[in-house]
Amino acid sequence: MRLFPLLILSVSLLACQEPAPADRAPRPNIIYLMADDLGIGDIGPYGQTRIQTPNIDRLASEGIRFTQHYAGTSVCAPSRAVLMTGLHMGHVPVRGNRQDEPSGQFPLPDSSVTVAELLKQAGYVTGMIGKWGLGEPGTSGDPNEQGWDYFYGYTDQVLAHNYYPEYLWENGEKRFLDNEVRYLDTAAWHKGYGSYSTRKGEYSNDLFTEKALAFLEAHQAEPFFLYLPYTIPHNNGEALPGQKQEVPDYGPYAGEDWASDTLGYAAMITRLDSYVGQLRAKLAELGLAENTLFVFTSDNGPMQAQATGFTGFFDSNGPYRGFKRDLYEGGIRMPFLAVWPGTIKPGTETGHMAAFYDFLPTACELAGVPAPAYVDGHSYLPVLKGEAAADSHAYLYWEFYEGGRSQAIRQGKWKAVRTGLRDDPGAPWELYDLAEDPGETADLAASHPVVVARLDSLAAVAHRPDPAWPLMGL
Repeated sequence: MRLFPLLILSVSLLACQEPAPADRAPRPNIIYLMADDLGIGDIGPYGQTRIQTPNIDRLASEGIRFTQHYAGTSVCAPSRAVLMTGLHMGHVPVRGNRQDEPSGQFPLPDSSVTVAELLKQAGYVTGMIGKWGLGEPGTSGDPNEQGWDYFYGYTDQVLAHNYYPEYLWENGEKRFLDNEVRYLDTAAWHKGYGSYSTRKGEYSNDLFTEKALAFLEAHQAEPFFLYLPYTIPHNNGEALPGQKQEVPDYGPYAGEDWASDTLGYAAMITRLDSYVGQLRAKLAELGLAENTLFVFTSDNGPMQAQATGFTGFFDSNGPYRGFKRDLYEGGIRMPFLAVWPGTIKPGTETGHMAAFYDFLPTACELAGVPAPAYVDGHSYLPVLKGEAAADSHAYLYWEFYEGGRSQAIRQGKWKAVRTGLRDDPGAPWELYDLAEDPGETADLAASHPVVVARLDSLAAVAHRPDPAWPLMGL
């Protein structure tokens, strides 16, 4: 499937291949660390008090904190596709967590141009360690075919739900681990889990950090882009009770009188925090900190299934309505922290509205090359640097293709959401004033029909139909 005119694509690619001027300052390294199903309220900089995140807290105190940064959508694969391609959900070629037969994952097509490809063409070494979720080895979505010089991790969503897997992929080869795993039937795969561990020797996220530290050592003398989509604190999805929030130990929470899932969730987040600390310590050791942009975010909101359990206990979605799989703020408004010593002013906070599809043009600007003209994003580099305001979006746009199907659009303070499109293609829009009602409690659609009509017209333009991804009624 080809989404863009070939001529525009070719010209854009050639532009990104132009040589850099000899007198240009050294291009910054980029580390983009993404948690999995971490809610905006799960970490200290956004109000968490029960879970310890000292290293993540330092990202906020030493860098910039965004208060209106949005995921691509509210579930794993399409949100990551938005991040990689710079296209919002009305244009991106992967719009859901659709799986082919085990262990296939609906792949990015050959026509996709990822941020990894663009930075690789600009002279960066590209490394991706963690959960890819956009295509298996041997398909068009193979990470090594989508711009990654180095890949280590999970390629599909289902195997990624076992944190003590039998193997992980490394540049197209299976690397077997010191774990024993029992595999389940095909029906289980389509429910989102496929295996569980009977002997647990190597924890995947610990291995990701080891590989990331080795990558930094190996490529310290050249510009690099390191993408680190960890799989915690995502629910394991394993079949056996007691394995839903799998972590080697409960760390500082071992003495708490909490349910096991609650203990595991907190321990996962604090373990993730320790990875942040290790990575930043390595940058300092190698003398790379001042030439490295370090970003921390999450792919979507926390699990709704646990709203009466640990995500409720920790207030994981903060003051916002909704969870993972919702297009209300709790499902898509994400933590976003960035540190770049000497460039980003410490302790900065911004209300600049940005989304995952803004990362690709930001990365291109950092690399000193133009972003392709067709992308939906705008660079937020001026915001990071504290310079003139970055280009603002005419609107932000989301779709969700699972369950009842839903759609959302934001323009300024106004946000429209509609749900249940699978059963009711003409489902009405709800309308919220996020400036006055960030929790989306008061539907103002009836009293502001002109605003609703304007947002409906914009949404109609934003949605590009794709036969592989029918959004009912559109």
